[in-house]
Amino acid sequence: MTAHAATLTSRSPADPSDILVQIPAPSAFAAVDAVDRARAAQPDWQAGGGAARSAALTAVADAVEAAADELTALAVREVGKPLTEARAEVARTAAIWRYYAQAPYEPTGAVHEAAAGAGLLLSRRLPHGVAGLITPWNFPLAIPSWKAAPALAVGNTVVLKPAPEATACAQRLAEIVQRALPAGVFGVVPGGAVEGNAIVSAADVISFTGSTAVGQAVARAATGRGVPVQAEMGGLNAAIVLPDAHIEQAAAHIAAAISGYAGQKCTATSRVIAVGTALDPLREALAEALRAVPVGDPADAATVCGPLISEHARGQVLDASHGLRALVGGTAPHAPHGPGWYAAPTLVEEVPPGHRLLREEVFGPVAALLPADDLAHAVRIANSVPYGLVTSVHTADLNTALSGLDRLDTGMIRINAPSSGVDFHLPFGGTKASSHGPREQGRAALEFYTSSRTYTLSPAGTM
Repeated sequence: MTAHAATLTSRSPADPSDILVQIPAPSAFAAVDAVDRARAAQPDWQAGGGAARSAALTAVADAVEAAADELTALAVREVGKPLTEARAEVARTAAIWRYYAQAPYEPTGAVHEAAAGAGLLLSRRLPHGVAGLITPWNFPLAIPSWKAAPALAVGNTVVLKPAPEATACAQRLAEIVQRALPAGVFGVVPGGAVEGNAIVSAADVISFTGSTAVGQAVARAATGRGVPVQAEMGGLNAAIVLPDAHIEQAAAHIAAAISGYAGQKCTATSRVIAVGTALDPLREALAEALRAVPVGDPADAATVCGPLISEHARGQVLDASHGLRALVGGTAPHAPHGPGWYAAPTLVEEVPPGHRLLREEVFGPVAALLPADDLAHAVRIANSVPYGLVTSVHTADLNTALSGLDRLDTGMIRINAPSSGVDFHLPFGGTKASSHGPREQGRAALEFYTSSRTYTLSPAGTM
């Protein structure tokens, strides 16, 4: 992609002939200019005070709720998100803005006792300046919001560079946000690598969500500049099922985590580890649950597994399971699901060591079923990949679950629940190649978007 000649296109994955956006990419110069405008607006935004920032974020939440039907339809159309999930994402987006609208009233520091004599020692957290946000297409409203809202709440201004596939969603969200905020406080720069690199080179704090290779490059570039950076990247998440688990419930949870939104979530389950005698009943129950998953038009409220985001993405999913023993799926669906890029929910077994399904994130509705001798063996399998985002554990024995929790090398652990799912008021992130830098969401985000200052106040005229 070049800075001036590239064309940015966003089309519906359910109907590739439906083009939502087709514009020239803005260029690196436009991205740097957006950062400059945000930097000029930042002092007044910070100085306006907590009440003004709180009111502005509350207004955004209200506006998102008022536009819920429109935003839902746009997410369904642009990124193929099934209708039920799209509605939930819009509701969560409004809740995120409302949650962080209270953050400006949080304490920004502390008073400490002087080591000796009169005076005060103070610590205080202040905004970095301009937050550069680079976001993916799979949560086109929620992820930009859970990055932007805390950054704005503590006094930063924001420049958002969305994934090209989610340009229309980002532009509409920006229109809503910009109505509630002063000019220059929130900007959006559509584009690709050129625009993203420019923002990384200019902003004062960087938050990225996307692929591992790009995230690592972003982290290196930002670290080289000495600016704070967090990068949320891939996942190769495991579900561990113990013999005492409620097998039908576990199968339902895991099927949802494999196939929901066609597996296009960093928290999706891609490895299912059956411990001991759980293997046979789980194999049968999970295959049955996956066969029952409704695949089809994302605008249909019954759909769970819609299209993949692109033809290339579907090819990656089909290639990943090619030649393996498929218990269910492994092909593009034969039913008439329309012209979109669909793939059937797929479960494979007898996967050889070193296969890409056991070392790479495929980002589609495909998972490998793996046997384990006992819980310790299952933990070793779960930890054996380069990623460490989330693990789900299914068991009726809390003592057994607790005995294995601390040995799992993942940032999030979910007991008797799908691996997919995020609580926006809790820290989000993983270990190893899944994450770089501090956690997102909750109070952790407020700390990331600020830096600490320490003040020593001594009375005048003292020695």
